[in-house]
Amino acid sequence: MHFRPLRFSLLSVSFAALTIFFSGAASVHAQNVPAAQNQPALPPGLQNPTQPEVQPPLDQDRDPIPSPDIAEPENAGSKGPAEDNQLTRQKNGIYTMHEDVDEVLLDCTVIDDRGRPVLDLNRNDFHVSEDGVPQSTTSFVHQDVPVAMGILIDSSGSMLDKRGAVDSAANKLLALSNPRDFGFVVNFNEKAYLDQGLTVDRVALRRGIEHFDARGPTALYDAVAASADELSHHAKQRKQVLLIVTDGADNASRLGLQQAIRRVQSLGGPVVYTIGLLYDTDPKEAEKARNDLDALATETGGIAYFPNSLSQVDEIASDVARDIRNQYTVGYHSTRPASLGGYRTVHVEANAPGYKHLIVRTRRGYYAKPGQRNTMSNVSGQKASGASPQQ
Repeated sequence: MHFRPLRFSLLSVSFAALTIFFSGAASVHAQNVPAAQNQPALPPGLQNPTQPEVQPPLDQDRDPIPSPDIAEPENAGSKGPAEDNQLTRQKNGIYTMHEDVDEVLLDCTVIDDRGRPVLDLNRNDFHVSEDGVPQSTTSFVHQDVPVAMGILIDSSGSMLDKRGAVDSAANKLLALSNPRDFGFVVNFNEKAYLDQGLTVDRVALRRGIEHFDARGPTALYDAVAASADELSHHAKQRKQVLLIVTDGADNASRLGLQQAIRRVQSLGGPVVYTIGLLYDTDPKEAEKARNDLDALATETGGIAYFPNSLSQVDEIASDVARDIRNQYTVGYHSTRPASLGGYRTVHVEANAPGYKHLIVRTRRGYYAKPGQRNTMSNVSGQKASGASPQQ
C-alpha cells in the first residue's frame, strides 16, 4: 500500500498567526495516514519507502518563518557541537578546522567568455572586495561536497499541464546530484507544503515531487522564505541550494520580494536557482515573474532560466546539477568587524593565465552576524588533493 507523507503548512508570518500559535492553537495542514508498523532497521538517513515519513508531534510549531520583526537566529547554519580550534581528520583524509570566527564563505561559479565552466583555478586567482575594500582570502576549497537542497515546485492551477515534465526534470536533478546530498520537497500554491522533509532517500524525495494538487494562486515569496528557514533549522551542510520551478508571478504571498531576499541573505544562504516557465504566460505577468526570478537568483549567486518550451527543462536540470557540483568556496575575514553588523556588498573577480575574461557568479552580499560558527575544509588554503569536481 502506498502512503503519502504528512503535509504541513510552512507559512504563517502575520502577527495574528503568531498570536494564535502562542495561545496553543497553531494551524497545520495535514492528512491522516495509518500508523507505521514494526519495520526492519535501515541505514541512518534512509526510511522505508512503503511507510509514511516520520513527523514531529502536531503540538510542535511547523511554521519556520518568524515575523520579519523577530531577531534573526544567531547560529543559523551551525555545523554542530565540535570544539573550537579542533582539527579533525575525516574519513576521506581531509582535515577540518572548527573555530568560532567571523569568516565569510563564498560559493563561486566561474565561467569563461564562452560560458564554459572553468575548473582549474587556485586560491591566488581570486580577488575579493567588501564594500569596495580589498580583502585577503584565508581559505579555499574546490571539491564536490555534499549540499542540502530544497526543491520548490509551483502547484498552482496553471501548472496542471506542465507538471509531468517538471517532475521528470526534478528527478533528473536528483539523479545527477552528489549521492550524499540531502534534499527536501516543497509544493506551493497559496501555501507552501513540506511534502518530504530533509533526507538522502531518493525514493522518498521522488514521492514528494510527485505529490501534486493543481489549485489556487502562487505564493512564491513565502515559499522561498519558509524553505530558507527549513534549511537553517535542519540542514547540517554549510553549502545550501534552492531550486524553484514556477510558471507565473507571485500573487498570494504575505511577504514581499525584498523581504524574501533579505530573509535568505540574513540566514547566510542558500544559493537560489530558478526556472521560469513563462513562454505561455500573459506578457505583463511574465515580465513581473522574470524580474522576480532574476532577482532571487542574482542576489544569491544562482542562475535564472527561462526555457522556450518544456522540452528544455531536462537540459536545465543537468546544468544546475553540474553548476552545484563544480563551485569554488573562497573564505576571508572582513576588515570590518562583524560586531558592527549591517549589510555588506561583496564582489569577486578571477584572473588566471590562459583566460581572457572570467566571470564569477556568487552572492552579492550578506548580513554580518558576530560569533557565527563556520566550518572550512582543507584549512591550509590549497586545493584539496585527490578531490576533482565531477561533471
